[in-house]
Amino acid sequence: MSRPRRILVIKLGALGDIVQAMGPAAAIRRHHPGAEIVLLTSRPYADFLAAAPYFDAVWVDERPGLRKPLGVWRLRRRLREGRFDRVYDLQTSDRSSHYHFLMGPGPRPEWSGIARGATHPHDNPARDFMHTLERQAEQLARAGIAPVPPPDLRWVEADVSRFNLPARFALLVPGGAEHRPAKRWPVANYAALAKEFAARGIAPVILGGPGERALGAAIKSACPAAIDLTGATTLADVAALGRGAAWAIGNDTGPMHLLAAVGTPLTVLYSADSDPALTAPRGARVTVVQRPRLADLTMAEVAATLAIG
Repeated sequence: MSRPRRILVIKLGALGDIVQAMGPAAAIRRHHPGAEIVLLTSRPYADFLAAAPYFDAVWVDERPGLRKPLGVWRLRRRLREGRFDRVYDLQTSDRSSHYHFLMGPGPRPEWSGIARGATHPHDNPARDFMHTLERQAEQLARAGIAPVPPPDLRWVEADVSRFNLPARFALLVPGGAEHRPAKRWPVANYAALAKEFAARGIAPVILGGPGERALGAAIKSACPAAIDLTGATTLADVAALGRGAAWAIGNDTGPMHLLAAVGTPLTVLYSADSDPALTAPRGARVTVVQRPRLADLTMAEVAATLAIG
C-alpha cells in the first residue's frame, strides 16, 4: 500500500491510559505528517482530546452493545465510510479488536494491534506483563514507528484563576475506582494530611469527580482550611492546577497520570490490588509507595515523601 492518507487511532479510555497514549499519538503524527488522522475515543475524553495537536478530528464511540444492533450498525457504517488506510488500535481490547471485523467484508485497512488478521500485529506473548508505555512503544515499533516519546501535555491550557487559590497549595486525590475500594487510602488519612499541609502554610486542595464529593466533604469537615474542588474541575483544569502545585498525593487513579505528565511532584499510593510496575505514572518527580493494604500505610509515612518545607 502507498503511504497512508487517512488514519484512525483508537483509544477509548480510561483516563490514565488516555494520558499514556499521548506519546504514541505524537509519534504517529510525526510519522505521518501529511495524513488526516482521526481519533476514536469515549465521550468523557472527546472535548479534552479535541485540543491535542495530534488529531484532525475526534469521533465519539458510544460503545454500543450487542443489545443495540442499530448502534452497532451505525458504528460499522461510520468506520467503513471513513475509508481509512491504516488503523492504530492503542486500546487493544476485545472491543476495539472487533472493530477490525466490523470494517469488513472486503479489503480492510492496515491494522496495528492484536486483532486477528492485523497486518502489523503486536504478537509478543508477554505484552500483558509490560508497562503500558513500553507495550505501546513496542507495538508501534512493529509498525515501523520509533522512537515513541513520553506523554507531553504542553498543549493543555485552562484558566484556573476562578478558583482563587493561594500561591502555595498541594493537591489531594482521594478517589479512584468505586468498585475497587482496596485501591483507596482511607479518607481519614487524607484529612490528617490536609491538616499537616495547612499547618505548614500550604493550602490543601481536593480533586475528584462528581461521584467523589462525599470524600471531599469529609476532608473539608475535618480540615476547614481545605479547598474542596471535587466535581468542579475539567481535565484541562487538573493539568493547569498541577503545574502550580507544590505536590500531589493520590491513589492509583487517572488524574495522577495527568498530573505526572505535566511535571507535578507527586506521591502515588498503591495496594496489592494493582502493580505499579505495569501501571504507575512515569516521571522524574514521581514517588510510588506500596503496601499490601493501604489501611496499613500511615500518614507519617506518606508525609515523609514530601520534599516541601
